[in-house]
Amino acid sequence: MDKLLARTKGDRWIWLIVIMLSIISMMAVYSSTGTLAYQKGTGAESYLIKHMAMIFGGIALMYISHKLDYRYYSGISKVLMVITIPLLLYTLLFGSHVNDASRWVAIPGTGLTFQTSDLAKLALITYLARTLSRKQENIKDVKQSFIPIMGSVCVVFILIALANLSTALMLFGVSVLLLIMGRISVKQISVVCLAGVVLLAGVVLLGPRRATYRSRINAFMHPELANPDKSFQADHAKIAIATGGVFGKGPGNSTERNYLPQSYSDFIYATIIEEYGLLGGLSVMAIYLFLLYRCVKIVTKAPKAFGALLAAGLSFSLTIQAFANMAIAVGLGPVSGVPLPLVSMGGTSILFTSVAFGIILSVSRHIDENEQQAKVEQGENTANERRSKKVVVGEILEVA
Repeated sequence: MDKLLARTKGDRWIWLIVIMLSIISMMAVYSSTGTLAYQKGTGAESYLIKHMAMIFGGIALMYISHKLDYRYYSGISKVLMVITIPLLLYTLLFGSHVNDASRWVAIPGTGLTFQTSDLAKLALITYLARTLSRKQENIKDVKQSFIPIMGSVCVVFILIALANLSTALMLFGVSVLLLIMGRISVKQISVVCLAGVVLLAGVVLLGPRRATYRSRINAFMHPELANPDKSFQADHAKIAIATGGVFGKGPGNSTERNYLPQSYSDFIYATIIEEYGLLGGLSVMAIYLFLLYRCVKIVTKAPKAFGALLAAGLSFSLTIQAFANMAIAVGLGPVSGVPLPLVSMGGTSILFTSVAFGIILSVSRHIDENEQQAKVEQGENTANERRSKKVVVGEILEVA
């Protein structure tokens, strides 16, 4: 154990946060998959074992990602963007359809699928961090800086939004935050936002899922007039939260998991509140807030612009997604397919989330190594000054 701890670098609090979220995830998934297991004629233990395998696989990927120098991700980002855009287009045309949405691509020979938007988030954030850090000298140049940045943001946004509008909106928001941090002018940011609004209107009014988006918005804005089938998940999520009380019903005692179709993924936060009460829900929220706090500290200490932008983009993406999921579960937003990072049962989404954590820890590790090196150099300089003083004092005594 001591050897393993010695090999893990970076912010220890983030490692602890990952462990805490993993434990919460295993408990919540095991509890909420009982009905699904019954329908499939199997035990909930089988889902728990698969979920644990994904969690341990994610931790392994996080360990590998944090051991790599974060500066390597600058070069990888270009490759990721070249892969991501055609993959998103392929997903729209030939991806697996679930709930009238084409978001997944099957991995040949494994029986697994992965959501290409998870890869797109990593690709776009790393690419923006690289581009913004390398073009600081001519950041306001339209041809060299603004058009490539705006083009990458808008292309990824529209390709994701056609199948997954909520994820596209969150990623667009993170991108705008990175543009602000990257010292893009207010005028150029306004142009990007205007382009985003135009694309959003096109997706909502003309996109292939326009009927779904409109019905969800209407169900949220006018729940008393909504079709019961459209508000079914939101209604039972509210029942779960209301019956949870302050202390909850206890682990494994949820009843609404029998009605919520996505109690183990999109609405797992409602299950947590039902079983662990208001205190459990606030505890999960506090963990994500503390994660954001630790990441902000990393951003402020990062010596290079790329490291700061990379850590900021990934941490904003994780925390915005977490609070979006929690807001939807408690009825503060329309229903969407946004999982709770590192808690929801989501297969490969856990792996991509773990890689994001690993990259943040890689930036933190680099900061710690620089601080340690600075302390060593300071100690050596102090020792040299003391030796010099001793030599000078000895020479003065000899002369005397």
